[in-house]
Amino acid sequence: MLARYARNTRLGDAVQQWAFGSLKGSPGARAYYDALRARNIGHQAALRQLANRLVGILHGCLKTGTVYDETTAWAHHCKRPGAGWVCGPPVRLR
Repeated sequence: MLARYARNTRLGDAVQQWAFGSLKGSPGARAYYDALRARNIGHQAALRQLANRLVGILHGCLKTGTVYDETTAWAHHCKRPGAGWVCGPPVRLR
């Protein structure tokens, strides 16, 4: 059996670095990653799922012509205050 072509390696590496970097800069991405890890999903698998989610958010922004907003992007993954963790304030782009 031959190995199949699964992905563009450079694009996959870039998206994985994007996901890894977002763990520090995005409270919503961090909360999503932590929730995956709490479900006993390994680091690499959780990072892949986070990367996939970020690509989905980017696609939505490009499709609708909207600017990325942290609060909107992660709203359905954040809990209300007093119920555990919450996502932080929106990240402003320069």
